[in-house]
Amino acid sequence: MASQRSHSDLRRAKFARRTPAALSELVGPEHGTVRLPLHLAWSGLTAFDLDQPRLRMSYYRIVLAEGQHDDLVRYLDRDLLISLWPTLRTLISRDVREVWEHSFDELAHSARAAA
Repeated sequence: MASQRSHSDLRRAKFARRTPAALSELVGPEHGTVRLPLHLAWSGLTAFDLDQPRLRMSYYRIVLAEGQHDDLVRYLDRDLLISLWPTLRTLISRDVREVWEHSFDELAHSARAAA
């Protein structure tokens, strides 16, 4: 059991190092088609039409899971992230979810409001 907690702690620390200081740093696109670089979308689809809900959700899942700090601020949009969060939080890993909700009250509040 201890090794599982240790692995989860390491994953959370990895994701915490990547997060921006504030959600206001997230200045990514809100509409249109975005092509993600291969270091993010390394398997399958690389172009995402943000005006299509399913593709937008997939795009956010990929960027949150794979993105480094610079990717997060470049490809995510603050308002979209907050609006998607009640559903998105159920589709991402527990480690990513806990780091982002611990780091940003707006997301934690959004999650509680949706419950």
